[in-house]
Amino acid sequence: MLTVELGVHYANFTHPEWESKLTDRLAETATTADQGGVSLLTVMDHWFQMIPIGGPFQPMLESYSTLGYLAGRTERVRLSALVTGVTYRHPGLLAKTVTTLDVLSGGRALLGIGAAWYEREHQGLGVPFPSTGERFERLEEALQIANQMWSDDDGPYDGKHYQLAETICLPKPVRGRVPILIGGSGERKTLRMVAQYADVCNLFTADGVDGVAHKLSVLREHCTRLVRDYDAIEKSIMYHGNPVESTDAFLSDMERYAALGIGLVTIAPPTPDPVGWTEGMVTDVLPRLKTI
Repeated sequence: MLTVELGVHYANFTHPEWESKLTDRLAETATTADQGGVSLLTVMDHWFQMIPIGGPFQPMLESYSTLGYLAGRTERVRLSALVTGVTYRHPGLLAKTVTTLDVLSGGRALLGIGAAWYEREHQGLGVPFPSTGERFERLEEALQIANQMWSDDDGPYDGKHYQLAETICLPKPVRGRVPILIGGSGERKTLRMVAQYADVCNLFTADGVDGVAHKLSVLREHCTRLVRDYDAIEKSIMYHGNPVESTDAFLSDMERYAALGIGLVTIAPPTPDPVGWTEGMVTDVLPRLKTI
């Protein structure tokens, strides 16, 4: 039986008195998650807050500075952006950044990455925002660059969009390479890249269990074609809801997702009290989640 692990996604910083309590609240949530057995702690990689959570005039922390801070406040939980936009950082520098996070956290980093989408923050801060097709081309090259930097090949990389004279990365990640998480459910490009490059996929649950089942079947087809071990890829989902308030319904959903092979569910605290919500999750929900 596959055990479903819990991830906490800290996406919203606009809580009561955030101007004075943002840092302490974030740190307390992280330590509660870490000590309570949460498997993965993630933050968004955005410069502006997303429109559904209040938009650009709400607080947003830069992700890798935040993850570095959280690495020093935690001991066990894995750490990742969910997910880095490929347009936000040159991929050579991104690989170096996430390697540093991995080394300083004792091997707890993941490279969460996707094709990027939030055009307003690019325009707002003067960052180029290529077409969708080009962003996916850049995503694939970034994945290749990261894997080369974590290999024994420190020679050049000559791609369509990126040219690196030397792919040196010392110290190496604790496990030799940083596991890669690709976020998204696109069947032709994203899931093919999961099969080819990733250790973890992160799927959306907007279409429910049947939709996730379909995406996993597409992923399996890509794995077969690329001769990749489908079972070696960790399958995760983003879940929308409040398991603390509707625990039985949540666990019923998780039984169905677990039957598909989902091994990790990530949830953003849906309340203005992320500390209290996380305490409720690790105390009341997580022990039951581990028994489904």
